[in-house]
Amino acid sequence: MNASLIPALAVALCLAAGPAAHAQKRAPAPKPDRTQVYDSVAQPAVPLGGTAHYAQFLADHQRYPATAMQQGQQGTVPVSFVVEKTGVVSNVAVTKPVAPLLDAEAVRLIKSGPRWTPAKNRNQVVRQRVTVPVSFVLSPPAAPVQLPAKGGAPAPPPNAADIAASAHPDQPAVVAPDKPATPVGGTDAFFAWIEKNQQYPRLARQRKIQGKVPVEFIVQADGSLTDARVLKKMGSGLDEEALRLIRTAPRWEPATYQGKPLKQKMVLPVLFQL
Repeated sequence: MNASLIPALAVALCLAAGPAAHAQKRAPAPKPDRTQVYDSVAQPAVPLGGTAHYAQFLADHQRYPATAMQQGQQGTVPVSFVVEKTGVVSNVAVTKPVAPLLDAEAVRLIKSGPRWTPAKNRNQVVRQRVTVPVSFVLSPPAAPVQLPAKGGAPAPPPNAADIAASAHPDQPAVVAPDKPATPVGGTDAFFAWIEKNQQYPRLARQRKIQGKVPVEFIVQADGSLTDARVLKKMGSGLDEEALRLIRTAPRWEPATYQGKPLKQKMVLPVLFQL
């Protein structure tokens, strides 16, 4: 080979190999965005203690706004928030408003909740957006009125039993009242009486226990409230105070069927909040 051609050939080989060698080098992977919020991850965030414990926390610490209760407001408030890498929640907001008072209480409830175990994606702790529904439910609708059977114990009105049209005279009849039982002066006046006369038990106050005590009772045909009992006990004196309030409450307007008064079973939540 001609010696004068070697340098030129070497340069040509270097030029040819240069781009190929450069192409074999991989570009550095982009660093993950530390501020990114994920909606879907490989390992979702979970509340400390588990979902059942978290649901119980929400139920135990919910403060049903008295005004909302008086106005019959209820529903499910979806609350969105971000579980940070530290497990705390941030950016708490209502995604679909239901009522201003209920929305505000739902946000307060989520903010006061326990920490979470943060989410992971590709073996890295990440921020995740979570939505939790917070439900506000009032007492069930008024129960049907049960009329006594023919020949059974007489109802408070002399001829209340004659109202029932039953194919089995020896069994009581159940009818839906034309007009359900209602507090004298209206629901607002009754809840105002409850709030004014409530004596928060000292033990419950010391333990910072609050919530709703559901009380079942019967509105008799004369409007008196009898047979009160707690459906779900909370303890620390709250159950006894709820019963005292119902038993000493003002009379109601009784339920009526075809213009005649009848007794009716009711369920009412007695609210305790600090």
